[in-house]
Amino acid sequence: MRAASLRTTFKSFNAPSISSRGFAAKSSPQALQYTQHGAPKSVLKLENVELPKLKDDQVLVKMVAAPINPADINMIEGVYGKKAQLPAIGGNEGVGIVVEAGPKSSFKPNQHVIPSVAGLGTWRTHGVFQHSDLLAVPEGIKPEYAATVSVNPATALRLLNDFADLKQGDYIIQNGANSAVGFAVIQLAKARGIKTINIVRNRNNYEEVHERLTRVGGDVVVTDEYLEGAQFKRLLLDLPQQPKLALDCVGGKSATGIARTLAPNGTLVTYGGMSRKPAVVPTSLFIFKNIQHKGFWLTKWNEENPDKRQQSMDELFKLISQDKLKIWAEKRHLHEWAEAVEHSQAAYRDRKIVLSFE
Repeated sequence: MRAASLRTTFKSFNAPSISSRGFAAKSSPQALQYTQHGAPKSVLKLENVELPKLKDDQVLVKMVAAPINPADINMIEGVYGKKAQLPAIGGNEGVGIVVEAGPKSSFKPNQHVIPSVAGLGTWRTHGVFQHSDLLAVPEGIKPEYAATVSVNPATALRLLNDFADLKQGDYIIQNGANSAVGFAVIQLAKARGIKTINIVRNRNNYEEVHERLTRVGGDVVVTDEYLEGAQFKRLLLDLPQQPKLALDCVGGKSATGIARTLAPNGTLVTYGGMSRKPAVVPTSLFIFKNIQHKGFWLTKWNEENPDKRQQSMDELFKLISQDKLKIWAEKRHLHEWAEAVEHSQAAYRDRKIVLSFE
């Protein structure tokens, strides 16, 4: 089965220059709001909103694009680690263009910005935000990349940087490798000369997924069924070394399987639970191999490391500008939000769904 070419399904979002003088003449700002927690299609409403008067330390932003992430869905459902203050606007990530900035802000009109904190509410056409809640995007970064860089690629970067002393030639293993985080992990590891073993769920389009992941740098790509077989054990024996790091976004027996592959003193990091089952690690791995099992949540990391946030983004922006980090996404207009939300939760979905406000 031939894989589709590796590119986004849109070349670029239009990002015209905007003047604050012409803003008032435009149609009323809109936002996807919810006043209670529940299923997104039931509680979200696209409504006209009024913008507050701009304060000295605030910025008026016209949103260009914002993705639909699992965390966004979980926050609306009320089951995420961070609770939104109701009424709330959906979306934690996105990119916008500065329309007007207060005198205490260093942002300039027509500059692209992204959120620096969770819960900002990015599923809206316009918003007034605190200057401190935004980060600048370097010139030359396409809006669709800026819109999707601060959650999934940022998670991938921290997973590779913070849990093991990885050097060129080292191996890591991950499940959920075709997820947005997994896709970024492969590319970031490739840029550093780190080898990746990538586990994906078996599916009808497995050959397409295999080709796409290997094309961006995946060294080994196999199914979760293969992970449990004797052939995979032989494959591990043929490697020059066992993985130092295992990245788990699935839980259940998949987490157990990748933990078993770790070298002595290796680390398993759980950052998601797509199977909704506990990540079970055999006692023998703790005793005889001295492995560690840790958790990671980007929102908490951002809150605890505000001074490192810009540094992480700059590192990712540099890789994007060098064409070493790509995204796999498709665009849906804001008015198609219900279909977009439903599609974002579909099984075996590969592309990131990005809402366009153009």
